[in-house]
Amino acid sequence: MNCQRTLASSIHCVGIGLHTGREVNLTLRPASVDTGVVFVRTDLSETVSIRASMRAVAASAFATTLENRGVSITTVEHVLAAISGLGIDNVIAEVNAPEVPIMDGSAAPFVSLIHEVGIVEQPKPRRYLVMRKAVRIDDDGRWIGVCPSEDLKISYTVEYDHPLISRQSYQVCCPEKSFAGEISPARTFGFLSDVAALQSKGYARGGSLENAVVLGDFGVLNEEGLRFPDEFVRHKILDLIGDFALLEYPLIADVTAHKSGHAMNHRLLKEVLSREDCWEIKELSQESIQKLPQVSVSHREPRERVSA
Repeated sequence: MNCQRTLASSIHCVGIGLHTGREVNLTLRPASVDTGVVFVRTDLSETVSIRASMRAVAASAFATTLENRGVSITTVEHVLAAISGLGIDNVIAEVNAPEVPIMDGSAAPFVSLIHEVGIVEQPKPRRYLVMRKAVRIDDDGRWIGVCPSEDLKISYTVEYDHPLISRQSYQVCCPEKSFAGEISPARTFGFLSDVAALQSKGYARGGSLENAVVLGDFGVLNEEGLRFPDEFVRHKILDLIGDFALLEYPLIADVTAHKSGHAMNHRLLKEVLSREDCWEIKELSQESIQKLPQVSVSHREPRERVSA
């Protein structure tokens, strides 16, 4: 049975916000079937829940920001990528600040915590958003599109006027199978020449060599170097997986992107959702399920345990 999934128990981490520079506590808790992913701001006099949904997207500049009733949570893409990339459907994410902690700039710390406690199946089938027609967004040499496919495939190309990046392309098929090893360790990155301007606008106040790859004119400033020669394009795929989690259903499509980013990702998703003739929500047949990757899950009941 192709069931919905949640965490086996709660997990907890502490870090700083990339843009706010504030210390943040994040707790991920198991959730019941059909909950989806819901962020809960616990630092306010009145607790506010913010669903991870395209309907909640409030901003796309340098991060994905969600909002409900005037309360926002930003930089959600990495934890959403970890949740979606591991095939988890239902999670409550409690945060005591307006931003998710950046950790090391990748999704790997979240993946590690999830692996520590495990994933459990729930007694209700998963439903998928299956593309039936192609949809594409173009903008001045940048584009992103989705078209029908038997499974999820992502092909991404980046181009930067920097000798270490230049043009990089990467393709991943069935991300639930390869996400943990191929995509989740790839860190966010930025250019030293842009730091002052970003911080003057209120961005990247918590950014450092501990949580981002920083590029000088000719190379990487981080002593440990890169985790992959093509870490930059892999991180863009990580961001895309996090953004596409806002569809609220696992996607079955062939995704191709060229120089896209959060804003263009969100534009595509809005276009897809507005064209209901291009997709359908369905449970997959057993034959189709067998073509999809099977993540390791246990069948025990969720339990409460916090891992630091």
